[in-house]
Amino acid sequence: MSALPVSLADVRRAAAALSGAIAAAPTVAAPVLSEIAGAEVWLKLETQHPTGSFKERGALNRLLALDARQRKGGVVAMSAGNHAQGVAFHAGRLQVPATIVMPRGTPFTKIDRTEALGATVVLAGDGLAAARRAANALAKSRGLTLIHPYDDPAVIAGQGTIALELLADVPALDTLIVPIGGGGLISGIAVAAKALNPALSVIGVQAALYPAMYRLLRGEPAATADGGTTLAEGIAVKQPGRITRRIVATLVDDIVLVDEAAIENAVKFLIERQRIVAEGAGAAGVAALFAEPGRYRGRKVGVVVSGGNIDARLLASILMRGLVREGCLVRLRSELPDLPGTLARVAGIVGGLGANIVEVHHQRLFHDTSVKRAELDLVVETQNRRHVDALIAALVAAGFPTQLLLGAEDN
Repeated sequence: MSALPVSLADVRRAAAALSGAIAAAPTVAAPVLSEIAGAEVWLKLETQHPTGSFKERGALNRLLALDARQRKGGVVAMSAGNHAQGVAFHAGRLQVPATIVMPRGTPFTKIDRTEALGATVVLAGDGLAAARRAANALAKSRGLTLIHPYDDPAVIAGQGTIALELLADVPALDTLIVPIGGGGLISGIAVAAKALNPALSVIGVQAALYPAMYRLLRGEPAATADGGTTLAEGIAVKQPGRITRRIVATLVDDIVLVDEAAIENAVKFLIERQRIVAEGAGAAGVAALFAEPGRYRGRKVGVVVSGGNIDARLLASILMRGLVREGCLVRLRSELPDLPGTLARVAGIVGGLGANIVEVHHQRLFHDTSVKRAELDLVVETQNRRHVDALIAALVAAGFPTQLLLGAEDN
């Protein structure tokens, strides 16, 4: 077999080049995850870089490889997320002109953030594939150097510095869990980790809606259609790189798929139990650990949390949905006589049991009830599902028939 296009020596050279410009990301113990998996679990927090993602490593290593002419001419990258931030941040620091091509419809906050880092943003195409073609065209027409997000040896070597740090922090690790999009992150990590410890197991994680690398390594064609909306947009890649698929096929032991519910649960777990803010792609490794905890029993596992750039409104929605699933935020519907003081009695029962009313909808006109009765919908904060059962029982005992509403179909 011919040598791979990236070696441990390349990763070590990248580490030397990045030294002083990119701080080592912390490795922290995860005791609750360890208990769940019956393993010793460590989290590598790539969320702690200035732009909130591992992408800075590969972007800077590629920028440092430019010659004088290329630096003067400038660079172009295609990205609507973390790669854009990484290239813009370090190109600005190195005084290299940077153009970032983003799809039309990219949220203004991402555009503003990229421009604030000194890059010129060009909006082109309705999706990532069209934006990538536009970036390639700009590179040719303006003489710009393309900084590919993953299919570039210098970018891959930069990402591989994560493995050097992680194994220096916890030398006895025997398993690494790494998210996969285009494959640059896991390729660099696998090159370094397998060279340092050939027995170490490297497990890749993909969103089930975008299983491109998973399919390719099983001899199946990567899906050409958009897989749909995913919380893990950072790894929503339909076509992995040619360089990365070769490295992954050679060095990665397995790839697992995680669904949207698992990714959402992992984001919620990290913020609630580890006090770590992670985007969907960044939490994919934790989702994989939840999906098959028995697989890692008795092992020393490192999980790469690759990024923390999640929209605040989306994060708030995830946390609220989690409360609903756990029975800590519920909708109740009670039937009651339409008489003065009845609503106060219901509120007294709820408050007396230590629950908190968040919303009240008192319906007289739009439900199929007696003209002398009303339906009352309450959104209530509770402790757990047992608390909900006790609350319903108390309302029924007081003469207010009550049911738990599970979704929109109950309206």
